[in-house]
Amino acid sequence: MAKHLLSKETYARLEAEVADLEHTVLPAVADKIGRAREMGDLSENGDYHAAKDEYGMLNDRKNLVIGILENAEIAPDPADGVVGVLSRVTILFGGDSPDMAETYLIGHIEEKGGGTEIMSPSSPIGSALLGHNEGESVTVTLENGAQVSVTVTKVSR
Repeated sequence: MAKHLLSKETYARLEAEVADLEHTVLPAVADKIGRAREMGDLSENGDYHAAKDEYGMLNDRKNLVIGILENAEIAPDPADGVVGVLSRVTILFGGDSPDMAETYLIGHIEEKGGGTEIMSPSSPIGSALLGHNEGESVTVTLENGAQVSVTVTKVSR
């Protein structure tokens, strides 16, 4: 199984980011390095060192995104009413009033949308919710050993 399950949109966004870094951003920074190198003594050339640092950070970002894409799959559309990757799920913790319900998008690195927070499907709560239906309650053991009851109040795409 892939390490990252992404929506088609997120996969495309990450591919576009890599292409932009490789074909536009990194070459522009390389040109800055070349121009700064022409200014003389490199040991005291702040522009040169700043451009090299910028290039290094952008190249690291490119490599990170490529690594994500290499370990990613497009997630299948979640079934209606069942919590899955890319579902928007509204949950209520045991003891909370209905107005304290929280909504999350189950995903890895999806864009936030409409004020919805992201919950990883590999987190204790996210993994416990997978496959459950609206109205079901789940007892989740958190990383610190505490147990909480979580009720799925709504699931949508």
